[in-house]
Amino acid sequence: MRPEGRAMAAPTESLRKRRRGDADARPGSPAAPVGEPVGFHGRLREGTFWLTRVVLLRALAFVYFVAFLVAFQQNKQLIGDQGLLPSRLYLKSIQQHFKGRIGWETLSAAPTLLWFLDWSNMDASLDCLAVAGLGISSFVLVAGCANMVLMTALWVLYMSLVNVGQIWYAFGWESQLLETGFLGIFLCPVWTLSRLPRHTPTSHIVIWGFRWLIFRIMLGAGLIKIRGDRCWWELTCMDYHYETQPVPSPTAYYLHRSPWWIHRTETLGNHLVELLVPFFLPLGRRLCLLHGALQILFQVLIILSGNLSFLNWLTIVPSLACFDDAALGFLFPSGPGGLRHGVLQLQKEEARGAWPPQTRGRVLRRAVHLSLAALIGCLSVPVVLNLLSSQQVMNVSFNPLRIVNTYGAFGSITKERTEVILQGTASPNASAPEAVWLDYEFKCKPGDPRRRPCLISPYHHRLDWLMWFAAFQTYEQHEWIIHLAGKLLTNDAGALSLLAHNPFAGRMPPRWVRAEHYRYKFSRPGGQHAAVGAWWVRKRIGPYFPPLSLRDLRDYFEAREWPHPEST
Repeated sequence: MRPEGRAMAAPTESLRKRRRGDADARPGSPAAPVGEPVGFHGRLREGTFWLTRVVLLRALAFVYFVAFLVAFQQNKQLIGDQGLLPSRLYLKSIQQHFKGRIGWETLSAAPTLLWFLDWSNMDASLDCLAVAGLGISSFVLVAGCANMVLMTALWVLYMSLVNVGQIWYAFGWESQLLETGFLGIFLCPVWTLSRLPRHTPTSHIVIWGFRWLIFRIMLGAGLIKIRGDRCWWELTCMDYHYETQPVPSPTAYYLHRSPWWIHRTETLGNHLVELLVPFFLPLGRRLCLLHGALQILFQVLIILSGNLSFLNWLTIVPSLACFDDAALGFLFPSGPGGLRHGVLQLQKEEARGAWPPQTRGRVLRRAVHLSLAALIGCLSVPVVLNLLSSQQVMNVSFNPLRIVNTYGAFGSITKERTEVILQGTASPNASAPEAVWLDYEFKCKPGDPRRRPCLISPYHHRLDWLMWFAAFQTYEQHEWIIHLAGKLLTNDAGALSLLAHNPFAGRMPPRWVRAEHYRYKFSRPGGQHAAVGAWWVRKRIGPYFPPLSLRDLRDYFEAREWPHPEST
């Protein structure tokens, strides 16, 4: 009976093979190789990160592009030759501190290529750095590939801008972009420009570097909240946040009026995403995928509710490292010649053992990645100690290159919104009752109560953001606002390009400029103010700084080596 069984089984098995072969024999379909691993037909295997690298590089390049675009359009007005805080004066002060030498200590204090460029035309130097960054990031974004040379260039270019940007670049997302960009360098081969460099698979060490980054970002944000403001414990912070955040969006106007229980749910959800979900990362693939999905969803919701520059877009980038090729395959076409098909072939080769032999280059790359892990580990020690400390600080770099940093956001929530409104008058007497004061409008920050809140993320108006800080401090703490007032007194084209509306356009500049302090609240949807088109209701608090004329500012400008507006 056994021989008979074999005889009967053979034709059946042969028939099955013929039928399967007929079904698969479509025009243009490659024949399946003999000994192909089970489960590889059109389905990507888990645990590899070829497509993850492409997605990470494109996402990072997009954020770089936005950052360099902001720099190109605003740096000249903020830190250029005639900027509000000229970078030339800043570099000069650092050089004088180190007795005029440009040595290692000087470079460590402010690592920037501008030390080696022409200071006599700082505008051109700043533009050169920004344009170079725009060009390289555009290429990586479109091509979906890069090498270590290009990614290093992006990192050095942006670091060169951040380290002379002074208060205009003193935000946590600048260091976060530099740390994310540093990890991006090690995603790539040294020279090759290929989306699927066969001899350079994505390093798992680098993937875990991105995961360690998102872990610290979220946990740091969660811990600073529960340590910083009682309203986070009481679940009441969202009662105020939408109205008092730096640059509210149109969505924030409506979210602010949500029922109290929704605000409590939002605050509790924030705690879960920032304090609990990060610990999903080391608990297996499924929980790691869940972590990535929740973090991306969380960042998208924040993007819709406010204008926090490119911060939330940037925070999405390391979250993408939670997804392997099997999870991201749906983003790519499945046809022959596509990336997904190419990854499938690479996975088949690896499963069959037909993988490139160990070479000196692969050994060297592995040593570099191990060194990277050791470097991140050492630089993480003060970061971890800071996270564990009851005196936790947020958005601090512990090394001049900002490779590993500590992060955090909204450790305290302001309970009411105040705004500084700049005004000018053509009246010769600023104190005269008949003097007519006209408001300057900024690009995005609240001003005219009838103007709808804007939605500009990921773009970033740096002056608008600093005006938010100035509103709950004094002008003595923000000297640049006096410099801005001086430029408005001459209708300076550079300074006015940062504003949305100049009430003195096409006419003589104002004789006096002053700043008034106002308290702002959202109007109630359907209420009397909203009925006449007002998004905001404002009430004057008092003067922020008194009326100023060009004559008043001469000594002030000379003491700070700022060019007097009359001489520009």
